[in-house]
Amino acid sequence: MPEFSRIASSVHASTTLAVDSLAKQMKAEGLDVIGFGAGEPDFNTPENISEAGIRAIREGKTRYTPAAGLVELRKAVAERLRLDCGLEYDFSQIVVASGAKHSVFITLCAILNPGDEVIVPAPYWVSYYEMIRMAGGVPVVVKAEEKQNFKITAEQLEAAVTDKTKAVIFNNPSNPTGMLYSEAEMRPLADVCVRRDLFLIADEIYCGLVYDGKPFVSFAALGDAVKARTILVNGVSKSYAMTGWRIGYTASCPELAKIMGNYLSHSTGAPGTMCQWAAVEALTGPQDTIEAMRKVFEERRNYIVQRMNAIPGVSCIVPDGAFYVMMNLEKLLGRTLGGRHIQNDDDFAIAFLEKGLVAVVPCSGFGMPNFVRWTYATSMENIREGLDRLERFLSKD
Repeated sequence: MPEFSRIASSVHASTTLAVDSLAKQMKAEGLDVIGFGAGEPDFNTPENISEAGIRAIREGKTRYTPAAGLVELRKAVAERLRLDCGLEYDFSQIVVASGAKHSVFITLCAILNPGDEVIVPAPYWVSYYEMIRMAGGVPVVVKAEEKQNFKITAEQLEAAVTDKTKAVIFNNPSNPTGMLYSEAEMRPLADVCVRRDLFLIADEIYCGLVYDGKPFVSFAALGDAVKARTILVNGVSKSYAMTGWRIGYTASCPELAKIMGNYLSHSTGAPGTMCQWAAVEALTGPQDTIEAMRKVFEERRNYIVQRMNAIPGVSCIVPDGAFYVMMNLEKLLGRTLGGRHIQNDDDFAIAFLEKGLVAVVPCSGFGMPNFVRWTYATSMENIREGLDRLERFLSKD
């Protein structure tokens, strides 16, 4: 048999999806597992948005659209970026893809040559690392410790740049940490990107989920020189509870947008037409559901942080946004829990799932060993029960 692709064969499965898959398998076997793994809102897509998708089907809007997406959707994205972020883009600079994940991948394919380096602050979303490799690039990890609130400094970024560096990825607010870079923290980072002539990939998919009254500032809003180098990534999945609709988008300079559109035209094409029309309604229709969901997430965050920090042996810092919290396990290392000797976060996650019947995500896959990620994109009832189970699990050797 001929050899398989070495690049494809070296790609590792997503840690988050693997944990979620195992938890679902256990639930299918009749076990009462509570999942805190996959990151998607537990709310239904708002009715007006769903109806727009159904209406598109009934009206026969089911044929191909331009590879870069419906003009109506691209104009809606441009207007939403103007209203929410103060950014001016022509619709031709917007490229629609099958989710924000796909948008990141298309971006990497459009900017990387073999061997180009991409700086990835850790903790990082698990797929960044693998997507860079899939696109022929080399991921360069820069680690931000918990004492730094999981945010890298301009000095760390500068030290990681080489003559092979092409880009840096910032996820703001972050998955898995939930931390938000303030404008004051962003400016020196953006200055490095401008001075060293780097692309800045700004994954801002969680921009609508920020807490404590903190303002969200887009990297692309930091000045013309920054905007010219920024590929802004966003979508409708998180803020509008539309994960399964698979609509993401990028905003970038005209030349790069054209390249990405060409790439899509020879690969996936545009997402489902009816999904695009639903996204038009999401972006142009009433926006009150975003705030309603944000408030619920903030209440859940407050509860999970308070409870977690009251449990002996574990701790967490307060996330600024998204719907994740990173639980520190360092005090548990060396203990035996659930019949398993806990040497790292993977051991803990397996033991907690098998014996505690709670699924959390080990953060070794996010570049931050000895932490696990919980999502609070689940009901308060599940959060309470999950933390009750954590207390019981930790009380037994």
